[in-house]
Amino acid sequence: MTLEVLRSAAHWFYASTYELEYWKAVLASLGTRKVPITGYVPRSRKSPPGMLNVDSAWKGIESILADLIDCFQIQTKRCLEFGVEFGYSTVALANFFDSVTGVDLFAGDKHTVNKNDIYDETATRLAPFKNIHLIRSDYREWIKHDNSSYDLIHVDIVHTYADTFACGLWSARHAQCVIFHDTDSFWAVKKAVVDIARETGKSVYNFRECNGLGILI
Repeated sequence: MTLEVLRSAAHWFYASTYELEYWKAVLASLGTRKVPITGYVPRSRKSPPGMLNVDSAWKGIESILADLIDCFQIQTKRCLEFGVEFGYSTVALANFFDSVTGVDLFAGDKHTVNKNDIYDETATRLAPFKNIHLIRSDYREWIKHDNSSYDLIHVDIVHTYADTFACGLWSARHAQCVIFHDTDSFWAVKKAVVDIARETGKSVYNFRECNGLGILI
C-alpha cells in the first residue's frame, strides 16, 4: 500500500468519523435490528446527452440513472437535489426528470475543495436547462417549509452524520426514492442511510463505484 493511499484512507476516516453524533449513533444502534445493504449492480449503462464538462466526483453515476429508474420503477416527474455545487449531477438528473429543483448555499463546506461563492457561475452554466430551478438556501430552511412530494431526492450535502440523517430522513418521508452520494468514502453518510432505513422501514442498496451511491427505497 502506497503512502498516498494511506494518507487518503486516513483523511476519509478523519472526515467521516471525527464527529460526536456519529459515535452516539453507533452506540445507540448496538443491539438493534441489523439493516442489510444489498449491492446494486446495474444491468446496463448509458450516459445521457448534454452532460457538463466540469470536474465532479459524481462522474460515472450518470450512466446508471436510466437503469436505476427502470429497476426501481421510479416516476420521473419531480426531482429534488440537496447539494448542487457545479451542477454536474443536477444536469444528469435533468435528463430524466421533468423538473429538477436544486437547493444549495453555493459556498462549499468543510468537505469540499471549493469554498468560494459559485452561485452566479453555476446559474449561468445551467441556464440552458429550462427544467432546472436553482434555489439558494440551506437544506434546514428548505425542509421547514416544503411539504410536497417528489419522485426522487438526491442528498449530497456536508458529509456529517447529523446533517445527512436530518436531511435524509425528511427526504425519505417526501420521496419514493432517495439517493445519497459518498456512502463508500464517508462512513458517517453510510451510517446515516442505514439508520434512516431502520426508522422508516425502507430498503438500502449501494452502488460501490464513484465513491458510493446509497439508494433508499
